[in-house]
Amino acid sequence: MSGSDAAGRLVRPFALTGGRTRPSRADFTLITTVTTVDPPPERAPRPQPEQTRILRRCARPVAVAELAALLDLPVSVIVIMLCDLLEAGLITARPPHPVSLRTPDMDLLQKVRDGLGRL
Repeated sequence: MSGSDAAGRLVRPFALTGGRTRPSRADFTLITTVTTVDPPPERAPRPQPEQTRILRRCARPVAVAELAALLDLPVSVIVIMLCDLLEAGLITARPPHPVSLRTPDMDLLQKVRDGLGRL
């Protein structure tokens, strides 16, 4: 975990979350897509430095797991901070599309099997 700022001081994850260990909402999975709201709401609180880093990365849609990797922070910390940003109206969160449970296309599966057999 790097979590350091420009001056090289180490910022502990619990400091970023205000000591919280659990998210306030259950909106986020590893593949939830997060995007910054543009323009931000007028009455939104001023984001903390780490939240600002998140908002910059979310200018384009990004998955929670990817965001954690890009910022080199634990997913649990990212999720707690994302909950704060969502409640402040600074981001939107889109859950993954549900997977269809329809029957597989047997013709397509046969073609894949035949193609693999030719390899």
